[in-house]
Amino acid sequence: MKLRRLLVLGLLAILVTFTTACSNNSESDQGDSGNKEADLSWKEKDPEEIKGDITVITQRTDIVDTVFQDYAKEFNKNYPNVNVEFEALTDYGGEIMPRMNTKEYGDVLLIPVQIPIENIPDYFEPLGKLDEMKEEYRGVEERAVDGTVYGIPIAVTYTGIVYNKAVFAEAGIEELPSTPDEFITALQKVKDNTDAIPMYTNYGAGWPLTQWEGTITTVAGDVAYYNQVMPKEKSPFDPGKPHYELYKVMYDAAEKGLIEKDPLTTDWEASKVMMNNGEIATMVLGSWAIEQIEEAGEHAEDIGYMPFPTNADKVIFPLGADLNITVNKNSEHKDAALAWLDWFINDSGYAVEQAGGINAAYDVPLPSELAEYEEQGIEFQLLAPAKEGEEGLLDEIDKESEVGLWLEDKKKVIIEAAIGNRDMTYDEIMEQWNEDWDAEAKKVIEE
Repeated sequence: MKLRRLLVLGLLAILVTFTTACSNNSESDQGDSGNKEADLSWKEKDPEEIKGDITVITQRTDIVDTVFQDYAKEFNKNYPNVNVEFEALTDYGGEIMPRMNTKEYGDVLLIPVQIPIENIPDYFEPLGKLDEMKEEYRGVEERAVDGTVYGIPIAVTYTGIVYNKAVFAEAGIEELPSTPDEFITALQKVKDNTDAIPMYTNYGAGWPLTQWEGTITTVAGDVAYYNQVMPKEKSPFDPGKPHYELYKVMYDAAEKGLIEKDPLTTDWEASKVMMNNGEIATMVLGSWAIEQIEEAGEHAEDIGYMPFPTNADKVIFPLGADLNITVNKNSEHKDAALAWLDWFINDSGYAVEQAGGINAAYDVPLPSELAEYEEQGIEFQLLAPAKEGEEGLLDEIDKESEVGLWLEDKKKVIIEAAIGNRDMTYDEIMEQWNEDWDAEAKKVIEE
């Protein structure tokens, strides 16, 4: 996840060049960009009628020669006359973008985030009408253009707390904590009754601290808070507001000695093994980490996942769409490419088994660790987008103020202050964030 964000930032410069190139492309280069009607006739054909060689381009260099080969074999059980070849790109955005000015960018691929949304129809095959497809798939709104869908998320991820069930049981925690106070109490029970570290911050690695920001929607209890409310909210780090409540949990846990003894020497790879072995009780991480921790030892059955504690009236698991799978509009075997896309989303199991998320298709059951929460009335929702005309406003304020909501630096300050390495109280830290934020927000909004 961290790598993907760094990749996107590192490729922003390509966007300027690419946008210019888009304006210079002729219809003969990219085909008829005005055709926005999806051709769904492939669904009516007998699978054996669908034929052709297709190339699927993926970012998963780690499993392209193993898992993806198994996918091809399973796919061929339904579509025996389609030959699927794979191409994995180490630097997906950087390597695929130069090929977008040609017609040779595979048959099935992932929509590069560097492509301006309005230019998407120039390159990819329409998959259906948004009004219809959003009833079937999560997250298809993100890359839709003029009411037409061009991509489906390969997975939908979420953020919460990974916990060790065996440690919780040994500590005497009979019910999962649902509020911040209950969570701190549970961590104290772990400290008092077990040898496990109650909450591992991974301060030393740094980047795991950025995972906390992904829980802000749960703390707020409002999918519109992050993109629609906060951009124009004065002093968003005041007591009682979502960010204050969120990072107070981090501060309190550290201040009460409920984290690793020496945060400066933590190790991410080692922490996965430790959690699997019952040496760590909790870590705040995205769902992508579940599988990694389960596979880090012999106790996968002990690994559980729960929503971040909140005082909100309703509990929301915030969902985020992964990269979108799509079809090259210039493909010579569109039926085969569309069949692969459909099978990959609905039948491969990739979203849960390889991406640590949930399937974009609503009719695919939730992973077992989440099904129980749905029964309890916990909601799974995508974040509401920014209001029209305010796109990017929050990010700009965050950047100019140097608060760094998705960066690790200020989170480290919280832990350092909590363990006594900085002469600052939590409220003083939040007051500084407010001062920096409000000063830049005023400038950005007035411009």
